[in-house]
Amino acid sequence: MIRTVATGAAALVTVVALSGCSLLRGSDTALPAPSDPPTASRSAAPTPSATPDAASEGDLLEASATPRAPTPVATEATVPDPVLTPIPAGTVLTEGDVASPKGSIHFHYRVVADGDDTFTAQYSGVTSTLPVPIDVGFFERERQVGDGLTYRGVGDDVLGGPTSSPLAKSVPLDGSGVDPSGLVTLVVSSAAQPGQADVPIEIGADKVLAVTPVRWSVPARQTNVHPVDGGARANAAGPVTATTGSGAPRTYTVARNDLIGDVAARFGISVKALVWCNEGVQVFGDDQYLYEGTSLNLDPLAR
Repeated sequence: MIRTVATGAAALVTVVALSGCSLLRGSDTALPAPSDPPTASRSAAPTPSATPDAASEGDLLEASATPRAPTPVATEATVPDPVLTPIPAGTVLTEGDVASPKGSIHFHYRVVADGDDTFTAQYSGVTSTLPVPIDVGFFERERQVGDGLTYRGVGDDVLGGPTSSPLAKSVPLDGSGVDPSGLVTLVVSSAAQPGQADVPIEIGADKVLAVTPVRWSVPARQTNVHPVDGGARANAAGPVTATTGSGAPRTYTVARNDLIGDVAARFGISVKALVWCNEGVQVFGDDQYLYEGTSLNLDPLAR
């Protein structure tokens, strides 16, 4: 997902307020001219249609002299702030035991919520008989023992070298987003130094030593951001490139001439909510154009 730096919430609010207003047009129909006063040749008792009622005519003239107030238009300032209820602190989201195929590595892990949309991985009872330090990290894809890593995963941390005394450690799960359940595998790899002498190739630097599937139990969360695709339109003509399990739009790719206000309107959310889902999104120009090819997140749980 491409993310860049926002130009500022105030500018966004101003743009949306201006682009959202629809001024009322004045009436193009002229008021009827007052009837001529009665003359001697006319009936002393003119019909109502010949002479407008004085009170009615006065009301019309007064109304034409007093401009009508424009209909109030909703702006970003009146839109509720987007929210996502946090998972209570201390909630255990997953836990299990890890063991390498040959029994050289053992430990217990669990992930707990910190209560502010961040999470901590806790490792306990860690033992290893290998002559190299071991690293642990979470991955979005499955891995195989013996694979070589070029990336050590989310929340990667070195648990230490050979030990016969169980150790415990807590590690912030940085990079998981507000919903870590997309991390499906816990991987233990070798933290040996590249080119380290006397280290067998199977436990060399970045070799996968153990793989454990991760099964999450994440409580349901509440949000007031519910995007629904209203269909391509002028200044919001890009494609939806992914959907959630429920079929809601998840990611959108910006097309040429897309405006941030029109893209938000296409999905039935505020500009404020779109920026909240895409921290650092960049716009340019007075009309707040988005950069073509930018991928926008529409899922509050994938922030």
